[in-house]
Amino acid sequence: MKMNDKNSQIKSRSNRIFEYTKTTPFNYVTRGIIKGAGFEDKDIDSKPFIGIANSWNEINPGHAHLNRIAEAVKYGILEAGGLPFEFCTVAPCDGWANGNEGMKHILPHREVIADSVELMVEAHSLDALVTISSCDKINPAMLMAAIRLDIPTICVPGGPSFWEIEFSPDYSGIDEKKYDDFNNKVKCVTCASFGACEIMGTANTFQCLMEAFGMTLPNAATIPAVTNMKYVLARNSGKQIMKLLENGITPSQIMTRESLENALMVDLAIGGSTNSALHLPAIAYEMGIEFDLELFNKYSKKIPTIANVYPSGNYGVVDLYKAGGIPAVMNRIKDFLNLDCMTVSGRPIGKTFRRSQVLDDDIIRPLNNPVYPEGGTVVLKGNLAPNGAVIKQSGIKDKGMLNFVGPAQCYNSEVDVLNDLALNKIPDGSALIIRYEGPKGAPGMPELLAVTATLMLKRNLQHVALITDGRFSGGTSGPCIGHVSPEAYVGGPIAIVQNGDTISIDIPNRTLNVHLSPEEINERLTSWKPIENPIKSRALLKYKKLVASAAEGAILKF
Repeated sequence: MKMNDKNSQIKSRSNRIFEYTKTTPFNYVTRGIIKGAGFEDKDIDSKPFIGIANSWNEINPGHAHLNRIAEAVKYGILEAGGLPFEFCTVAPCDGWANGNEGMKHILPHREVIADSVELMVEAHSLDALVTISSCDKINPAMLMAAIRLDIPTICVPGGPSFWEIEFSPDYSGIDEKKYDDFNNKVKCVTCASFGACEIMGTANTFQCLMEAFGMTLPNAATIPAVTNMKYVLARNSGKQIMKLLENGITPSQIMTRESLENALMVDLAIGGSTNSALHLPAIAYEMGIEFDLELFNKYSKKIPTIANVYPSGNYGVVDLYKAGGIPAVMNRIKDFLNLDCMTVSGRPIGKTFRRSQVLDDDIIRPLNNPVYPEGGTVVLKGNLAPNGAVIKQSGIKDKGMLNFVGPAQCYNSEVDVLNDLALNKIPDGSALIIRYEGPKGAPGMPELLAVTATLMLKRNLQHVALITDGRFSGGTSGPCIGHVSPEAYVGGPIAIVQNGDTISIDIPNRTLNVHLSPEEINERLTSWKPIENPIKSRALLKYKKLVASAAEGAILKF
């Protein structure tokens, strides 16, 4: 079958499948295999092959509905004249893994997912790509794969879930600190539907940042997971990928230095997860851009936290959707944004939200009445974290804890802290140091959600600061400082802090220090040896060998 120039152009990748074998009998073998998937010769020869990278599975409630989303995407692709080819990748659930050994295996998934999507697309010479994802590591991994491949790509976020508390008669927002009744507290962490946990944790943060990057259709991020509108958006995304393919619009035209700045500014405005300080540098690395963590401090002075969403505020992500979603947020901060950045809609991002309105000024606050006067996440430096540490300042409810001085109480694992918390051995006013939880030290840089959640429930511990070379759930609040770099395992100063050493935290001035002279730090380091955590997992051994510091986004270097 002869193809016109247009079809030849949009099928340039999938035509490679037959390029070297078209004059040999093997051509029929390859064709026969593709036909075995249920396709006819006329479609194979004339229609572009569109990959659908779906992270659906039945173990992750944030992803258990994505098979239905993929179905809608396929309809859109078929309507627009393409051939959809769905494949799945792994998608772990952080909630399952928190507080146990499983958490060491979560962050390494980011690279595995990005690699698997890249390898699957390249192995089958697909012409374009639709990604479907909801949760923490999977969203940034899809963006990493998209920029690597640089073929026409559109992202479809799975959307937020509903909490059980939203179906209670007294519901007025999901700030669980309002609810003294234990049953209500349980409702605030119980998923009532499929979708990403309905707080501004890492999952919803990066669905929002996908949109801020311009890699989704407008308003895609916050549409609830189980609504018909999500299905409609998925179908429209399937249609739109064909337009991107026809117009030759690829991620490198969308994911630029300017759109990266937009994503960072939106992250600060919504009080996004501290894990953004891992994933934005990793995405930038794939883009060939050096990302300095100081950018968080630079832009946090310009962009206030305006999304009144937990843990920075009192509402959920579904409430944010009802108030206008990310388009309304971007409209609020439009004077700071790069408005000419291209998007998958085919329009500059400034035009995608210019008609958006804020429908609730308490949920999306005006700039002159923010939830917090600066952006959510900032980076601290000092002799305890020479390369940086990360904290969500907008999540600190007790403003007296913005400046903290207290004695260190040191632990070499999360388990040891949990044991002492259970035995009430930690005095109020302590600076808890939890080390050997970094990318190499743990390995895998686990979240310490079990510790932060326990501290929140301990009414006798209201003035405790937490400092770690590990990381936190995006939903963590309070004076919790993570990503301390260099980490303990490689000889960072956090390794030689001793019980009783004085720790100073000054968030307004972005400093984190231990009251030791450089000479004393160096003297302690001369007699220091790293603690080796036993590792049986071959995957973790490989990760430990290749992973870089948290300050570089915990990327793999080889």
